Amino acid sequence: MDLLSLRYFQAVARHEHISRAAEELRVAQPSVSRTIARLEAELGVPLFDRHGRRIRLNRHGAALLRRVDRALAELDDARRELADAAGRDQGTLAVAAETLLLLTDLLAAFRERHPGVTIRLLQSPVDEMRRRLRDREVDFCIASQPLSGPSLHAVELLREEVLLAVPLGHHLAGRDRVEVAELADEVFVSTRPGHWQRALLDRLFAGAGLTPLIACEGDEPGATQLLIGAGLGIGLAPAVSRAAVPDAPLAWLRIDAPDCHRVLSLVRRRDAYLSTAARDFHDLAVDRLGRAPSTLSVPHGHEHMTELVVEGMNRSVYRR
Repeated sequence: MDLLSLRYFQAVARHEHISRAAEELRVAQPSVSRTIARLEAELGVPLFDRHGRRIRLNRHGAALLRRVDRALAELDDARRELADAAGRDQGTLAVAAETLLLLTDLLAAFRERHPGVTIRLLQSPVDEMRRRLRDREVDFCIASQPLSGPSLHAVELLREEVLLAVPLGHHLAGRDRVEVAELADEVFVSTRPGHWQRALLDRLFAGAGLTPLIACEGDEPGATQLLIGAGLGIGLAPAVSRAAVPDAPLAWLRIDAPDCHRVLSLVRRRDAYLSTAARDFHDLAVDRLGRAPSTLSVPHGHEHMTELVVEGMNRSVYRR
């Protein structure tokens, strides 16, 4: 078994799809198929169950994958460790986060210190982050939901209140606080299930025996307040968003509910080698995200703001 065959097998096992594995490996599909066939012939057992064009990892393949993952991870760590020992500032740093907007200043500082390191960013909800860490696709996850396990190490970066954002002119705009029960007939702009905003919204409403009305949902949490300002609905946003979009046409209210906050954590695998660059990224994240500006007080008055317009948006409302 050569290393190339094992990396091909690892990619196919992860995707359970030849074409997707070939795309990840940037090789032709027939080459991947031939490599897997040779590996199975060498081992004397099938590694996948085949049903037409579909393949599924079988018990032999699962047993091999556990050991291949460990072996290749050790080799990758050895390469990083030797590069550090040689003083080479190179390699790749892979980071997954629910929103990439929060990382711009952090990554600019990292890039200035490590210009030779390639940065890969992957926008992912929490379940996908867990898989990416398990499969060693990323070095770090910046998570807004609990991401724990015996093989994971998490550092809390930021704990902040989550506020309710409403458009200026909304009937709640003059209020300082609101209870969840008062929001039963309001329409919300939120993220899709799997993201922290949606998880918190569903939990708050479930605690009041309600189900939220969703007017718009997407995969970019950072766009929520812009859509709210455009009049598509109301929604949840972390307090730091007030500082990030000070000119947005929004009013902010506190929500009278327990645990209405977001916890931002930096998560990595305990058993993975951290290169010099990765350790520096860790320290930068703790320093910069750990003291991200957040204005928790809610203003009693509102300045005039420029109106935002979003065209071509479907405003149909549905109840989950």
